[in-house]
Amino acid sequence: MHQILHKEYLSEKVVKFEILAPQIAKKRMAGHFVIVKIGQKGERIPLTISSANLNTGTITLIVQKVGVTSHKLAMLEIDDYITDIVGPLGQPTHIENFGTVLCAGGGVGVAPLLPIVEELKKKGNRVITVLAARSKDLVILEKEIRASSDQVIIMTDDGSYGKKGLVTNGMEEVILNQKIDLAITIGPAIMMKFTSLLTKKYIIPTLASLNSIMVDGTGMCGACRVSVSNKTKFVCVDGPEFDAHQIDFDELLMRLGGYQEDEMKALDSYSKLNN
Repeated sequence: MHQILHKEYLSEKVVKFEILAPQIAKKRMAGHFVIVKIGQKGERIPLTISSANLNTGTITLIVQKVGVTSHKLAMLEIDDYITDIVGPLGQPTHIENFGTVLCAGGGVGVAPLLPIVEELKKKGNRVITVLAARSKDLVILEKEIRASSDQVIIMTDDGSYGKKGLVTNGMEEVILNQKIDLAITIGPAIMMKFTSLLTKKYIIPTLASLNSIMVDGTGMCGACRVSVSNKTKFVCVDGPEFDAHQIDFDELLMRLGGYQEDEMKALDSYSKLNN
């Protein structure tokens, strides 16, 4: 059982939690994630650790209300307890001085991007970050990202903040004006597909951090499998980061949508019971 010590709404549907988990906080590295379960028979969902504080023994998780479990999690308040948190899981991000790194975060994908941006900066990289959201109120962690970036470009679909356009518009503006040694993209799978196509066009090595359907987090169940370089990989143990130019994004998108109808029905039933 893990106690919630702090709760903050970053937007209407995105909640930031600080949770007591000293053992996980001690071992956590950029790129790591945890699997969270609410209730003894609850669904398991993966969430990237956005940050950790060794002094308080806490980890920070950022949750977007999408399905039933994320809605249940968002309903928890300070001093409530989360039944199970398992982690840290996955391979940590490989960090070194690459030179100039272009980081692209879309929506709640900015949460797992933040610790990577921080570590890249600590290693002496020049970090340029493009944050993208549908509108101004959905841009999250801007202040924290700016603290570790040499340049930040904000893109919004409706032009309500920053520049109007997609994340790829902001990235291409940067690519056309300076040499980029590495790109990192985290966000919705469709966003990562198109950011990957963009950087492939300019022959820029690119990493994508995947958030696939996941159950046990050990590679045993196979739910998170993804094709990379025509080989089957498991996001939970081989990832979550892979060479973006080698990922079969079309297969990933198909698998992510496989339970969409069931998820919508479950959320509809949950909403009726709780309204």
